[in-house]
Amino acid sequence: MLSLLALLIAATAAADREADLERLREAIELSRERVAAYELEHRGLLETLEALDLASIALVKEVEIAREIARAARAELSAVEAEALDLAERLRATESAMERRAVALYKSGDAAAVRMLFTAGGIREFLARSSLLRRLLQRDGALLDRHKAESSALDAARRRAAEAAEASAAAAEALQQRERELFGEREAKRRLVARIHADRAGERAALVELEKAARALEETLRNLQDHPETELGTLGGPPFASLRSELDPPVDAAVTGRFGRVIDEEFFTETYRSGVVFGAEYGSLVRAVATGRVLYAGWFRGFGRLVILAHGDSYFSVSGHLSEMVVAVGDLVAAGDTIGAVGDSGSLTGPQLYFEIRLGGDPLDPGEWLRGVDSR
Repeated sequence: MLSLLALLIAATAAADREADLERLREAIELSRERVAAYELEHRGLLETLEALDLASIALVKEVEIAREIARAARAELSAVEAEALDLAERLRATESAMERRAVALYKSGDAAAVRMLFTAGGIREFLARSSLLRRLLQRDGALLDRHKAESSALDAARRRAAEAAEASAAAAEALQQRERELFGEREAKRRLVARIHADRAGERAALVELEKAARALEETLRNLQDHPETELGTLGGPPFASLRSELDPPVDAAVTGRFGRVIDEEFFTETYRSGVVFGAEYGSLVRAVATGRVLYAGWFRGFGRLVILAHGDSYFSVSGHLSEMVVAVGDLVAAGDTIGAVGDSGSLTGPQLYFEIRLGGDPLDPGEWLRGVDSR
């Protein structure tokens, strides 16, 4: 009965599982150290956000594992309790049968069996009555054996129920602990971002770091231009250049951050956005806008979880701040295929999708390529 729970618990107690938990502890400790260092020096914002996000990502996985263990523990407890109830009912039925048999024996008296045998009218009747007595004795013996077996089974079931209850309580506590840790990491990020937006110096420092991250992404894309997988012949589908103004948007949401020159109305800082921001809800599916090969799927400082698709002839699309990625480097995807989900990884403004279209390292206005998107 405890096989499913036992397998789950055994799996989480394995050596590789312990290694995962150790990495989680290290990630949480690193995030705390980075936050403390940033509060003292107001430097290394993107490193601090990265540490907080990576710890949160690890904790999300741990919460999912803990939730599955808790679910299995509750299911096992319910199954064992149902088994115990069934055994208790059967035992009550057996005891009722034994009670009726005891009453019958009492009423017949101690010498009833002897009288029945020796009042037989002949040898044939004597043998028949003897056979009946043997069957009665066998039935009584079986009834006693059944009572003993059912009592033993019920005791065992009750012990398993107690063990399952303890396992369920422990699993629930572990889940609550992981959820508290995840809340703590997300709250630390929220406070950090709030302080940055409330402070002119912090806002300017953040913009400087984000501009450095944008240049690093641009350099990465330039380096990918000569990748063999960017050749159109390896991808199939129409030339990307022929799809201008005909591409479906990567997500079902409105544009909240425009392409090009951006001026902060509060601090009057000016930056250049090489893509657009879609104000999509957390978890919204993100799609490939055209046939492409995955050249990058991983963490990129300043953009969080990032997917870069090559569409041939040095055209690329970039999707950032994802909560999860469902593709890997080398995958070939068709237009409309899901590549991930909207998140807030690396984001200073909550859940959103950051999206770019590039020709080599040069940014193109997505509004000129995506159907129904006003990007300016």
